[in-house]
Amino acid sequence: MKIVVAIKQVPERDAQVHIDASGRWIEESDLQYAMNESDAYALEEALQLKEKHSGEVVVVSVGPERVGSTIREALAKGADRGIHIECDDLNKRDVLGVARLLAAALKPESPDLILTGLQSDDLGYGQTGVIVGELLGLPHASLILHVEKTEAGLTVKRELEEGWFQTIELPTPAVLTIQSGGNKLRYATLMGIKRAKTKEVRLVTAVELNVESTPVVSLENITLPQKQKSTQMLPGTAKEAAAALVEKLKFEVRVI
Repeated sequence: MKIVVAIKQVPERDAQVHIDASGRWIEESDLQYAMNESDAYALEEALQLKEKHSGEVVVVSVGPERVGSTIREALAKGADRGIHIECDDLNKRDVLGVARLLAAALKPESPDLILTGLQSDDLGYGQTGVIVGELLGLPHASLILHVEKTEAGLTVKRELEEGWFQTIELPTPAVLTIQSGGNKLRYATLMGIKRAKTKEVRLVTAVELNVESTPVVSLENITLPQKQKSTQMLPGTAKEAAAALVEKLKFEVRVI
């Protein structure tokens, strides 16, 4: 079973983000980077499938030279080889442009299964995986928490709303976008880190893939969130105020 996992390198969650001079992206020069969280869960799902059914796990990532460190991290955790689509203008490409690069690089691989994270921590579009599936003409499903290989193909568990789940069957090859939290993430062992240095990472440039790069969606500007404080007094009895508070927490603040 050949499984390809698309991973993205994103700024670390606690990074101090500053908007660059153009106002259209963040200043990247002083940031620390890490593997996108839901992509890490996609990698874990792939590694567990490999351990159960044998096969090969290939990781692919789009980005500049620094992306190589995230690919090596995936190899240290157990992936067999990597594909680095070198692209120095990633922030100028929309989600369709990135999906076209991934699809062009993955088509010759003829994988049985393609996994991506549900969405990225930086942009959060949640579209890359399903667009790759469309470009390759493969069945796809999103919000996946667990994958089981069957004789007919795959059985997957999807997360729906309000604590509901759905189990569906898909043929292979297929594309799945993985939700965070479905598995416990593993750490790279010292032996895994040593082995990663000898594993193959194939470099391919965006120019070599020769795909359309003109964006259909452009990011005009970004702004930092504005901090606001407000106080509301809830009238009525304690029971009425408590009921009103629950309503606000549920429908306005959306924390319960």
